[in-house]
Amino acid sequence: MKEWLVEATEMSIVVIDVIAFLVIVVGTVVVVVMALRTEIGGSSRDEKRAVWLGYARFLVIGLTFQLAADIIETSISTSWEAIGRLAAIAVIRTFLEFFLERDVSKVRERQHAAREQAS
Repeated sequence: MKEWLVEATEMSIVVIDVIAFLVIVVGTVVVVVMALRTEIGGSSRDEKRAVWLGYARFLVIGLTFQLAADIIETSISTSWEAIGRLAAIAVIRTFLEFFLERDVSKVRERQHAAREQAS
């Protein structure tokens, strides 16, 4: 029974890591296309910032999937390396999400102020 559980756990780790990889790759391709469009199109600074905030969201999603895979991996492995990797991803994800939310709030405030001025 235990061998089956370990095998299922290892397969789910691989699947979740693939999902994280795909999210980050797709996000990178999307942001490259959007960044080129904003540069060529002469977009405003806020529009360019929105592109990078969108990329940060992709990274947070990817890191969240990696964190999930590492939590599962830690459940079958008690090595300090696995625990350290889990802690590092958790810290990176937390900081990235904190700064992303702060930047999103600033962009929303600017957009709200611009709408009020336009009215």
